[in-house]
Amino acid sequence: MANHFFHLLLPLFIILSQTTLTSQFDYIRHPPRPLIHTPHLGSESDPQQVHISLAGKDHMRVTWITEDEDVASMVEYGKVSGEYDAIAEGEHTSYTFFFYRSGKIHHVKIGPLESSSTYYYRCGGHGPEFSFNTPPSTFPVEFVVVGDLGQTEWTASTLAHVGNKDYDVFILPGDLSYANTHQTLWDSFGRLVEEYASHRPWMVTGGNHEIEFFPIIKHHTFKAYNARWVMPYKESGSTSNLYYSFDVAGSHIVMLGSYTDFNEGSDQYTWVEADLGKVDRTVTPWVLAVLHAPWYNTNKAHKGEGEGMRKAMEDLLYKARVDVVFAGHVHAYERFTRIYDKKADPCGPVYITIGDGGNREGLALKFEDTSELSIYREASFGHGRLRVVDGTRAHWSWHRNNDSDSFVADEVWLQSLTTTKSCWPSTADKDESKKKGDEL
Repeated sequence: MANHFFHLLLPLFIILSQTTLTSQFDYIRHPPRPLIHTPHLGSESDPQQVHISLAGKDHMRVTWITEDEDVASMVEYGKVSGEYDAIAEGEHTSYTFFFYRSGKIHHVKIGPLESSSTYYYRCGGHGPEFSFNTPPSTFPVEFVVVGDLGQTEWTASTLAHVGNKDYDVFILPGDLSYANTHQTLWDSFGRLVEEYASHRPWMVTGGNHEIEFFPIIKHHTFKAYNARWVMPYKESGSTSNLYYSFDVAGSHIVMLGSYTDFNEGSDQYTWVEADLGKVDRTVTPWVLAVLHAPWYNTNKAHKGEGEGMRKAMEDLLYKARVDVVFAGHVHAYERFTRIYDKKADPCGPVYITIGDGGNREGLALKFEDTSELSIYREASFGHGRLRVVDGTRAHWSWHRNNDSDSFVADEVWLQSLTTTKSCWPSTADKDESKKKGDEL
């Protein structure tokens, strides 16, 4: 009888031992699932791994790969299916990684494009027609945020949940393919995500799995990532594809590089300082930042790995009154209150870790003791949505991925820091502070 009673209580014990600040009595976390290898089923001339990204004001970059090196880097596009009244030419590249040689990687920038419009396009004059919707020029706008995506069966499930509801821009805070030097996995990943990445702009930043280098033998740092996933770094005045920014409907998004130099005086630090300094919050009331290794984290996985970057750059984001900072790396979900310098601060960003897209390494199940800074945390696969309603309000929701269902497990309404007057000293306050400083 006692043994039977123990078995009845065991599932509840498992749940209680894994839950953190919020109990989820109806849910047991699932283990990682196998990789999905996605083949190319078209001809050598047909486009594969098609994805799009924002490329400056009113423009989109179309990227794809062909095995046929004679295919032109050209995109035909228009607002009527099958009728292309515009054509744009671009550039191409390829790369080698030991014995691997990539296909022809095409990058074509198209535009100017009208906002909130559907465009149809064809790549290189071959293969099927694709389509995408341009983001709106005004609120509301919706971002999907998914970190540490990978290409497992959980990845496919997460993407299916994402695709079940419309959105405007997909943001990925690093760790895309988990190729880890196996370059054919980059190709497989591109084919897996094509259905989604060819339909809405994907804005990504590099994670540790994009570094790809062999110590002593030869370094190939970010070689595949930079060749395949070109972001609008030139358009935003950056000198590196590892950090850049873009604007969407009253929102400014800064994509940071956790694995390139970030210390004061570095190119990235100097660029971030200048980039944030240009934002007019009366025109662009929302500012978001995205990076890979979280600055705040109560999970035992990767504890403290973002600390160096936090010490170097936290002041920049705080002084600019960044509203939200998204990170990945830790394979779990966690939402913090507004923080600055390891303390709750009403003028600091809300920090959100969302490294639970579907990686092959599994979930990070072990959290430290309760922290007053951490509002909600859970080690489950899922995705997030930030719907910016207007210049003052945004709704954040985290959707737990549970096979056929997508359950909203955490949600909160956020206020833009532009609405908190105490976070923006008046000119008189600044003059008074300066006067006191001079007297001291």
